[in-house]
Amino acid sequence: MHMNVTIQSVRFTASDQLEEFIQQKVSKLDQFFDGIVSAEVILKLDKSDSTENKVSEISLNVPGGDLFAKKQTKSFEEGVDLCVDALRKQLIKWKEKVRAK
Repeated sequence: MHMNVTIQSVRFTASDQLEEFIQQKVSKLDQFFDGIVSAEVILKLDKSDSTENKVSEISLNVPGGDLFAKKQTKSFEEGVDLCVDALRKQLIKWKEKVRAK
């Protein structure tokens, strides 16, 4: 089953390259848990003057709940990388919890 990944960019338009990068990164998460229903990625530009003004949020819809990660970084690629990494850890824990039932 292929999970559905939606990408929303707030107040700017994400490049095709960025969208492709996100699709590839996020779809790799189903290697850790194949029950992911969908993933929603929200990219926002923070109003701060700092260079770390890119906010990446990813929420995963899994049977029985949602997993969420949010990072604020210098680039969306970095933020998505960190979110995917955090979600990978959450998925592994989630899977153990589901198995333990």
